[in-house]
Amino acid sequence: MKLLVTGGAGFIGSHYVRTVIAGGYPAFQGASVTVLDNLTYAGNLANLAPVEGRYTFVKGDVCDGALLADVVPGHDVVIHFAAESHVDRSIEGAADFVRTNVLGTQTLMETCLAAGVRRVVHVSTDEVYGSIETGSWDEDAPLAPRSPYAASKAGGDLIARAYAITHGLPVSITRCGNNYGPYQYPEKVIPLFVTTLIEGGSVPLYGDGGNVRDWIHVSDHCRGIQRVAEIGGPGEIYHIAGTAELTNLELTMRLLEALGLPADRIRRVPDRKGHDRRYSLDDGKLRSLGYAPQVGFEEGLAATVEWYKDNPSWWKPLRGEHRPA
Repeated sequence: MKLLVTGGAGFIGSHYVRTVIAGGYPAFQGASVTVLDNLTYAGNLANLAPVEGRYTFVKGDVCDGALLADVVPGHDVVIHFAAESHVDRSIEGAADFVRTNVLGTQTLMETCLAAGVRRVVHVSTDEVYGSIETGSWDEDAPLAPRSPYAASKAGGDLIARAYAITHGLPVSITRCGNNYGPYQYPEKVIPLFVTTLIEGGSVPLYGDGGNVRDWIHVSDHCRGIQRVAEIGGPGEIYHIAGTAELTNLELTMRLLEALGLPADRIRRVPDRKGHDRRYSLDDGKLRSLGYAPQVGFEEGLAATVEWYKDNPSWWKPLRGEHRPA
């Protein structure tokens, strides 16, 4: 089997690549893996250091149709992680998000169709639904994105599904909550807060801290993606829900506790524009296929904090602009 992973040097994509190469997904045992990544600011080959020399790397943009026409043919399965993914950056400038997340997805779907790829998984987010006060979204919930990032991901989702319906491309879509774990770029809240606290700084908490997110360990997210890659239905959407629903303030207090620090290390900042209040997914459809998360939030968060404490050589060079004043 030949497997192509777009965005495979990013946080979630690299976890998937490391796991499949290490034999963590028996159905893909022995697969030949190609990683396509443009190595923008959040793509980092250091994320793949544990499996160096065991995959083929292609540096490139998913919007580059000529490059994809050279790379995609011959691959049996394509897992599409490549995306611009940070909400704050999308608020500052949306163009790169629309280009990569919409045009890049269309370019990849067209190339997969022409190449006769037999399985494609398009990886998306719960943010395409907007905000929900109570209950949880199922896969039939209407799309109502509220940030440029979320809107661009919703556009990519619709493109992928259109290729399944119009052309019969065997593509499935996954939507997941907030991920955490090792190798996560330090603009995201958990690595940003942990590394800031380790360096003696204070952490910026948006608004009243009451925004609610559903947290999932990256290994469980990738486990769900793999299940869909194996037996997901073409044109179908699958939720991969988290294992802990917390307000941002509750999450921050957990991180302070893990590091033995007081609450005065929290610094309140004005709320993000259009900040979604709550996300929540119903993952019953995926569980009916035999999926279940395996990493409890308490153990997963503790292990993640320890990883950042033990690996400053990985994150210190990346901190750059991500040092709250």
